Amino acid sequence: MMKTLFLQPPSFDGFDGGAGSRYQAKREIKSFWYPTWLAQPAALIPDSRLIDAPPARMGMEPVLADAMTRDMVVLHTSTPSFASDVKVAQMLKDAKPSLKIGMVGAKVAVQPEESLVKGLPIDWVARNEFDFTCKEIAEGRDLKDVDGISWRNNDGVIVHNKDRQLIHDMDTLPFVTDVYKRDLHIEDYFIGYLMHPYISIYSGRGCKSRCTFCLWPQTVGGHVYRTRTPAHVAAEIAHAQKMFPQVREFFFDDDTFTDDLPRAEAIARELGKLGVTWSCNAKANVPRDTLKVLKDNGLRLLLVGYESGNQQILYNIKKGMRIEVAKQFTKDCHELGIKIHGTFILGLPGETKETIQQTIEFAKEINPHTMQVSLAAPYPGTFLHKQATENGWLDAANAELIDENGVQIAPLTYPHLSHSEIFESVEVFYRKFYFRAPKIASIVGEMVRSPQMMKRRLREGVEFFQFLRDRHAA
Repeated sequence: MMKTLFLQPPSFDGFDGGAGSRYQAKREIKSFWYPTWLAQPAALIPDSRLIDAPPARMGMEPVLADAMTRDMVVLHTSTPSFASDVKVAQMLKDAKPSLKIGMVGAKVAVQPEESLVKGLPIDWVARNEFDFTCKEIAEGRDLKDVDGISWRNNDGVIVHNKDRQLIHDMDTLPFVTDVYKRDLHIEDYFIGYLMHPYISIYSGRGCKSRCTFCLWPQTVGGHVYRTRTPAHVAAEIAHAQKMFPQVREFFFDDDTFTDDLPRAEAIARELGKLGVTWSCNAKANVPRDTLKVLKDNGLRLLLVGYESGNQQILYNIKKGMRIEVAKQFTKDCHELGIKIHGTFILGLPGETKETIQQTIEFAKEINPHTMQVSLAAPYPGTFLHKQATENGWLDAANAELIDENGVQIAPLTYPHLSHSEIFESVEVFYRKFYFRAPKIASIVGEMVRSPQMMKRRLREGVEFFQFLRDRHAA
């Protein structure tokens, strides 16, 4: 068995590029998601180690020191971080030429040939789901016999093996929380809208929705929601409770946890027996009856992708959501006491100055507890990227998606709406949403009721204004 290091490489300060992150960029408020996609194969391989360098504030020196004791390093990469990750791979290879180096993640999954051409120190890349791919390679299987990879043979020729079948019996995967306990410091992981410290896991992979911009279902996860059984999920949460008594909240990072309503209710009832507080990703169409079951069994918050307040844009991106349904869903959540972190995207196909204002007014009307605004990001492998390329919307000067400081930029531009206008509208959105008398009063009231919340909101405020400063400097 190869001694294997799974590595989220060192990057720019504040890099939130773990596989749980949809946008590998610096956030408005410093945030770190768990590297669950790396932890899962690490759990399959005895004596492996997982290093998540950015939240650990770890540079290359300790990474190289660990790599010297390894036979193989598997790096998670992304479109924005790929060039930097190749430099890390080269440093590893220079330090120990015998190291086998693999790369996983959406970037190499959809651009395997290009990735190997541009990444000379890379021996192999995984083209889709890679848990058992990594295990088979670590066990010493010849690369030519491993499904789902592209690799460089001894003559330097790039070879593409046949595709790997997706995992459907998700209960065959071991718990990732054991790897968290062994290799991570959970207090390093912080998300502004989740209680700290938190833990996130997946209860399933894939998403039935066809949103044109969404990275993971179109590249690695697929459009079939493949799930663990409620008993298996509850067993891991109970296990984690014992290992991490300090955890205040569990988060299910499934693309859409509410895609299967009966299963969501079944898991909720199991979690209710455990007495845990939990949150999850949800679509804005969950019926009130289900919401009540979830709330009655420990649900605290839903992370909801509203994206836009314009119905035509939602049609354009194949969101499968109607504005009036989203409004009723949000009203139900407010009445039941379920908090919402709402996410919005500016610059999607069909965006105009008028639709941006419409989305801002929509956000103010539905009034989620907290919200974030992203810039439309056409990641390779998505339908949005294909659209942008074919229609000339992709601004070549900004196609890297982030600047040198890790701040997300606006790569899309339209004849009637420039990338700079889209970029500047993000700050306008935040200002108009948060600097309203009712929202300010709500935040102040929350802070007064909880000294811990006061400290947290003050910290977030400082980080948010630092983020705006960096945006203007860029």
